[in-house]
Amino acid sequence: MNRIASGEVARLAEVREGAGRRALITGLRGFTGHYLARELDAAGYRVFGTALPKEDAGPDVFAVDLCDRAAVGDMIGRVAPDVVAHLAGIAFVGHADAGQIYRVNVAGTRNLLEALAAGAHKPSSVLLASSANIYGNARVPVIDEDVAPMPANDYAVSKLAMEYMARLWMDQLPITIARPFNYTGVGQGEQFLLPKIVAHFRKGARHIELGNLAVARDFSDVRMVAKSYRRLLAAAPGGAAFNICSGQTHSLQGVIDMMGDIAGYRIEVRVNPAFVRANEVLSLAGSNARLAGVIGAIEPTPLADTLRWMYCA
Repeated sequence: MNRIASGEVARLAEVREGAGRRALITGLRGFTGHYLARELDAAGYRVFGTALPKEDAGPDVFAVDLCDRAAVGDMIGRVAPDVVAHLAGIAFVGHADAGQIYRVNVAGTRNLLEALAAGAHKPSSVLLASSANIYGNARVPVIDEDVAPMPANDYAVSKLAMEYMARLWMDQLPITIARPFNYTGVGQGEQFLLPKIVAHFRKGARHIELGNLAVARDFSDVRMVAKSYRRLLAAAPGGAAFNICSGQTHSLQGVIDMMGDIAGYRIEVRVNPAFVRANEVLSLAGSNARLAGVIGAIEPTPLADTLRWMYCA
């Protein structure tokens, strides 16, 4: 009975968190945007979002190119958000157009911050999604937020440049930087590693072609990431950066073994040199101590549970 009462109190607290408040998610139709919208809606916010011009808009969703400065300014004026989660951007490390990576991830973010700072209604919290890729091949076993960045690809450089650019606005806006490590879940595209592996097992494939088998990553469940973003938006620890991670690493071989157990068969792994990236970041293992110090205890979903969720979806 006490447990039920405690859970009800927690649920009501979440609803009060966003009651009467407006949340804006850029990249609402993206993989993470869907889960964050669900979190914020459950917490009582009215959720607005942006989508690409080629996508369907709809109620409270604005089709806008973040590189269009005027369109971004108009959208911010119409939404007048209380909290903002900036998720829109090029998220695939292997994206072929480096120029587009920089335009969207740096210039697009600048347009958003400029519009927010110029608006009549100032948000109480602005979260910018950066990436743990900025750390590159860090020479420490566990990466905390004080580790010096060593970006090893254009995507990582664009995210670090975005972080530095955002500092220009921190005296005007309550900006929080989120540095998510690798995460996955239902709905992530198969160009990403784990969804590709899961898809092969779902189809009953007998072999799979992968790149560097030596990579190890700190994988999280997208639902945990979305919950962390919501709690950071509520805490509004402006001016700081936070790793979003599980604190645990898994090798590529370990993932293959987990999926073999879930699917009930073993798959042959073939290394395709075309999938081996130059300047590959070999290992990313994160510390979430700073995050936990602000939002409370982190409860990572076991990776096997996330993979099973994806396999059974």
